[in-house]
Amino acid sequence: MTPVFRKLCRDDMPAAALVHRASFDERLPWLAQLHTPEEDQGYWSGHLFATCDIWGAERDGALLGVIAFREDWIDQLYILPGAQGQGIGSRLLDLAKETHPQLFLWTFQRNTAARDFYEARGFVAIRQTDGSANEEKEPDVLYRWRCKTR
Repeated sequence: MTPVFRKLCRDDMPAAALVHRASFDERLPWLAQLHTPEEDQGYWSGHLFATCDIWGAERDGALLGVIAFREDWIDQLYILPGAQGQGIGSRLLDLAKETHPQLFLWTFQRNTAARDFYEARGFVAIRQTDGSANEEKEPDVLYRWRCKTR
């Protein structure tokens, strides 16, 4: 069955936080448990819901992936580990690209799967840091994407 893509509401934020945590912990196990489930839910329900458009992909009522974006920025993009490689992340990313002529995002340098994903979709690394300015103290990389037809 093909996933359904829809804009999420505040009631969806606990499920969005769970997708985020499952994907984050799978891909970045050395940073697992950085926050409690309650902190994750508060972040999604509070800060992200107030500042971003949040879309999700679901199948049979289960949330498989989420993206949170705002003008010029992708703040979050997470797909459940078992749902990766099915085009869900690409479609969610396209939703942000369709509304913004330029997008920036941060990812960790060691997250090579994410870096490969973004680079294959036209994002270009424009800056790397030693991680001293982020909460995780993990070296990261800033990416930029620009629409070629606008």
